[in-house]
Amino acid sequence: MPLEKYAERLERLYGKYTRRRYVHPDPLELLYGYEDPCDREVAGLVAALLAYGRVKQILRSASGVLDRLGPSLARAVSDAKPAQLERTFAEFRHRFQTSRELVPLLVGIRGVIHRHGSLGQCFATGADKRETTVLPALQHFVGEINVGAKGRCGHLLPDPARGSACKRLHLYLRWMVRRDRVDPGGWDAVSPAGLIVPLDTHMHRLCTAMGVTKRKSATLATALEATAAFRAICPDDPVRYDFALTRLGIRSDTNPEELFLQNSQGELH
Repeated sequence: MPLEKYAERLERLYGKYTRRRYVHPDPLELLYGYEDPCDREVAGLVAALLAYGRVKQILRSASGVLDRLGPSLARAVSDAKPAQLERTFAEFRHRFQTSRELVPLLVGIRGVIHRHGSLGQCFATGADKRETTVLPALQHFVGEINVGAKGRCGHLLPDPARGSACKRLHLYLRWMVRRDRVDPGGWDAVSPAGLIVPLDTHMHRLCTAMGVTKRKSATLATALEATAAFRAICPDDPVRYDFALTRLGIRSDTNPEELFLQNSQGELH
């Protein structure tokens, strides 16, 4: 197993960095203000789908959307008419996304809440117990949002059926399915065992360095390969180490080479 020799180090990093003090700057922090899982899941989806570009801009854009919706996000989205959402977010812009993509997303979320009661219930109905990952449920979930959005979300809502790693969607699932000192959870009907590694450039580089993959691109196939390697050492929670590992790439108070430090005998320690 390619990660077997890193297992102790990974667990040590998990214990060290899986703490709230290491969350900022990360859009995950925007979820902590919502106790109700129905509000948290809306906050999480908005924050995750806007999680590209500079982190300061991500936090500003996502918090701006959430603030305009108010404290009861699920009710606000459910009750809002599409024309009202158009007016509320007419000036929205996040890099190359505008209200033309954001409003269809919110309308799609609105439709899911009306049909299923919550985003989490919608996701759970798409689960296939014969599958080892959440991929079928994710494809169902995206399809259900697109019913109301009419496929007009563009890049904002990636399609897992097209072979993309869908890093932002898998990041969202990590937040909503796992529960520990940083991931707040809320979707208790979904097992963490089926989660897929949110594969960004940093995680791809680490997986390559650890011998997990030789693939040159961060595709869905690469994400599944990485997930299988982590599942071999942590079967019930293959994305357990994602938060800790990504701290090595975004926090100035961490050492990016910490995972690979060796002792005087050349052994990992």
